[in-house]
Amino acid sequence: MDTPSTKYLSNDIREQVRRIATESGFSRCGFAVAAPVDAAAVKAFDDWIAAGKHGCLSYLEKYRDVRNDPRLLLDGAATIIAVALNYLPREKQQPQYPQIAYYAYGDDYHDVVRNRLAPVVDYLATLGASSRICVDTAPLRERYWAQQAGLGFIGMNNQLIIPSLGSYHFLGFVITTAALQPDEPCISPCISCRRCLIYCPTKAISDHGAIDARRCLSCLTIEHRGEIPEGISLGNRLYGCDTCQKACPHNIYAPTTEIPEFTPIPERLTLTVNDILEMDQERYAALFRHSAIKRAKLAALHRNAAHIGK
Repeated sequence: MDTPSTKYLSNDIREQVRRIATESGFSRCGFAVAAPVDAAAVKAFDDWIAAGKHGCLSYLEKYRDVRNDPRLLLDGAATIIAVALNYLPREKQQPQYPQIAYYAYGDDYHDVVRNRLAPVVDYLATLGASSRICVDTAPLRERYWAQQAGLGFIGMNNQLIIPSLGSYHFLGFVITTAALQPDEPCISPCISCRRCLIYCPTKAISDHGAIDARRCLSCLTIEHRGEIPEGISLGNRLYGCDTCQKACPHNIYAPTTEIPEFTPIPERLTLTVNDILEMDQERYAALFRHSAIKRAKLAALHRNAAHIGK
């Protein structure tokens, strides 16, 4: 925990890290003390798991100790550096095509964010610090730590909302042994307009902001293996769902991305239901090379396409 005896590296070093992150394309960069997650956040997550609302996301049951204390991810961890990378595309699919979530229009964000964080880690190494990059690949409470680092606040739709920028951002983290002065946590509140709750097509969002993954179309179209549960309509969604973000007033003036890796692949945006149903493994591998869509597997895309319009 941050104490009066904590000795931080100079503010010039911290600001150099921020400059490097900005030059790498990140919209925001913030710092938090590597410490245990607060008790209220731990209880909320444990209660969510106990209620079974994580659905098929069984991996969330694992590594509870690490999830509650990020210092276990790196010996000597002192600081969590949080960054946000805008992915909102300028060009969007026409509504007649099976819809793909905006984040999957371009290259796989895991690779893009990790590659763009490498200069930060390289700089920290020159100071003798050990570091670990985490991009949705470790049991880290990502939105919690992004809020602690001052990037934004967690909305009712469970998205991290960055004031003036909205929620269309990937999050990335560097856990490091370098002790850097923390930023103040973001305490801006969600305005509780309930638009995300109202417009969610499957009513997967509760009044308390808890998401029921068993009903969430992002989870069902990507992570779920097996048939789509009875009574759930995908509408025109093939992969993921952006409805709660589109409904959020914080995204009305959200800027579009300048990151070239997230430029939409045109052929992906004009796939028809028949194109997907007739797609074989060779075609799938070629079209979705370097794409987050690989997460869903071809069988899931076939299943989703068969459900569109039902």
